[in-house]
Amino acid sequence: MIPLEDTIADIVGKAQRGLGISDGQLTEQARINAEELKKLRRGHYEELVLWRVAPVLQLAGRALVDLADPHYTTSAKEIDGLAMFNTPFGDVTVNAFLVWDPRSRDAVVFDTGSDCTSILKKIADEKLTVRLILLTHGHADHVADLKRLRETTRAPIYISSREKTVGVEAIDEGHKFDVGKLRIDSRLTWGHSAGGMTFVVHGLKRTVAVVGDSIFAGSMGGGNASYKDALQNNLEKILTLPDDTIICPGHGPLTTVGDEKSHNPFFAHRFSE
Repeated sequence: MIPLEDTIADIVGKAQRGLGISDGQLTEQARINAEELKKLRRGHYEELVLWRVAPVLQLAGRALVDLADPHYTTSAKEIDGLAMFNTPFGDVTVNAFLVWDPRSRDAVVFDTGSDCTSILKKIADEKLTVRLILLTHGHADHVADLKRLRETTRAPIYISSREKTVGVEAIDEGHKFDVGKLRIDSRLTWGHSAGGMTFVVHGLKRTVAVVGDSIFAGSMGGGNASYKDALQNNLEKILTLPDDTIICPGHGPLTTVGDEKSHNPFFAHRFSE
């Protein structure tokens, strides 16, 4: 089981930075003291503190408290035609994904992770033909083994036109791909990066959304480019998909749209009103 990407402290930090709220402002508005905030940052979560911090940071209090339970898990699992690969990159791990049409055996690779060896083995074991390589964004951990993946599969590579990369074809939002019986829609979910792209795959038993670092199980990527737009894009372009849609994030475990609408502190309160 891959652990959640972010701790409660990570979530609080991302929201605090995104909203531009200082420690002094947070402690004053949440009616907590500096020591209580320090404890939270060290991983000591007091329920009352979480409930007080949440509204100041525009987070869902119940979801924040629930995620503090170390036994929390998502409901998502791999399905036929979907495989996930988790590889180490420095002190973190990163995900890449392989999706294929079970009948035609035509496949698409999404990102590379730090090492595409296990992806290539799966391609060989399943007797797949890779037709496309689609990049959710250009951050180093997601494209670290792109050269080898390209040379081995000889498949064309695509990335958002807002993150142009040498030797990679640029696409805009709305671009569609057909691979076997699969249809893939491209949605611009920027905010973590300037051109973050979500690829929505139709044609398997369930809809699959490969989201890069736009959203994680219980969290989201930091709003490096725009926190406000990251939130809005996730709400409008990912969380409007059917609840049973499998979300394939760039870090952490698989999740579903329904899980994130109920349990993601950045979004849950927007669906319970």
